[in-house]
Amino acid sequence: MIDLATADFLLQWAAGGMFFCWVTTRRREVSIGYGWTIRGTYLVIAVLGLGAGLAFGVNPVRELSAAALAVVAAVGLAQSWIRRHAGVSGQRMVAETRSARIAKMTGIDRSLTTKQPGSEFDPRLDLLAAAVALPGIVAAGIAAGDSPALLVARMILGALFLGAVTDAMLLGHWYLVQPGMSREPLNELVRWTAILWLPHTVVFLLPTGMVSALNGSIEDGYDGMLGYFWVGCVVATIVLVFVTMAALRERQYSAVMAATGLLYLAILTAFGMDLVARAILAIGESA
Repeated sequence: MIDLATADFLLQWAAGGMFFCWVTTRRREVSIGYGWTIRGTYLVIAVLGLGAGLAFGVNPVRELSAAALAVVAAVGLAQSWIRRHAGVSGQRMVAETRSARIAKMTGIDRSLTTKQPGSEFDPRLDLLAAAVALPGIVAAGIAAGDSPALLVARMILGALFLGAVTDAMLLGHWYLVQPGMSREPLNELVRWTAILWLPHTVVFLLPTGMVSALNGSIEDGYDGMLGYFWVGCVVATIVLVFVTMAALRERQYSAVMAATGLLYLAILTAFGMDLVARAILAIGESA
């Protein structure tokens, strides 16, 4: 079984989101504002998780991890702002290559903003933010029920799965700001969502898990309806992910916006996979 705690969920969401922020920022292709958006978002989520933990039942390791994630994300934001004039090397290289190609074809030489002196933002800070949250996620899993190894696996896989799909949706929107960017950073996050879907589903099927809810061994309070809703979320999520992959293979720019819309829906169903399963198992434990 599993305990359903708001603080657990918010910490794992923030940790997974910061890990996949690093997956993207380490490529040095996405403009610096994307990192500001992601770090600010998960900093707030981590602070909310810390507040929920302090208000509704303190787990010291979890709360310290949430505070540490918020601090590291804030440091990352500060460093990124201070070093903003250095830009992002990959983004600048793409712009220079395309400008040179246009100049060769048209004879029009477009001047580019040169790199300012100084170091660029260090994306390892994003990875550190995720890493400092790991002890809290493990502690939350251990405290959540009687099968610590399984519960910790559910917490970690849930963090990664929700972080991947959330960051993919946010990155899809960033193409409105940076339309000439390669699709590979977005493709990478969508692939990770597809890869993580299977183990995330499996760990919630392992006993005591959703199989017990589907066969009636655990009563969800709604005559089994929530169990079938969870199955619908599982199927819908992977269908949406594969349709998103198909959309991103189209060459038109509008395909990226279509993929972003599909990822909106995938976030809803992915969160349903995680939260509905937790809710059902928490009901079964308390019954």
